[in-house]
Amino acid sequence: MKNMIIASTSTVYGSDYLAYLLPEISILFKDADTVLFIPYARPSGISYDEYTRIVKNAFAKISKKVVGIHQFDNPKEALENAKAIFTGGGNTFELVNQLYKNDILSVLKKVLENGTPYLGTSAGGNICGVSMMTTNDMPIVYPPSFETLGCLPFNLNAHFIDAAQNSTHMGETRETRIKEFHVFNSTPVMGLREGSWLKVKGNSITLKGNLTARWFVPNKTPIEIESESEFAG
Repeated sequence: MKNMIIASTSTVYGSDYLAYLLPEISILFKDADTVLFIPYARPSGISYDEYTRIVKNAFAKISKKVVGIHQFDNPKEALENAKAIFTGGGNTFELVNQLYKNDILSVLKKVLENGTPYLGTSAGGNICGVSMMTTNDMPIVYPPSFETLGCLPFNLNAHFIDAAQNSTHMGETRETRIKEFHVFNSTPVMGLREGSWLKVKGNSITLKGNLTARWFVPNKTPIEIESESEFAG
């Protein structure tokens, strides 16, 4: 029975890292003393150890210990024994590349389907969809496949931004890029705005936060999904 929080971002404007989610995380990880952290998406310029320290400082506020998966000789075993798992943001291409390189994508999928509590923010949320093909990230590496966990029956576009009114910018908007994806792919896409998250419990998926989400289906006009709306997973 899946038990997950999938968030657009780890940090909202004017707040500390994970601060806005800590009450929800406390509930999600209530039965775990230690959280296994997957730092593979690491933001530019920091090491796995440095990234893990940032996460440790945040989780200390809710009295949780953190250990990085990179500290284990056997990452598969670490996932199988984990009581709680967190995958942070950064570059989704590199995250997926490392999950395949370490041969742990299928193991992660299995433990999540069996109910290990999971928190994914930004890139860590992107991998919960059918594929990573609607990420905003640059393809700095080439993973063996774009296929990801499939814990959601749709894809995510984290950090979704609406086109600014009266803007003179002539480049593609997020909505345009998602429509381009739908020229070749039929998977629905949810544009998840900053400060919003999905709560997954078994086959139930509920949109949380104060904002609506943008829902894209091929050959249909995009619609707004209200907070507290529930989907079938």
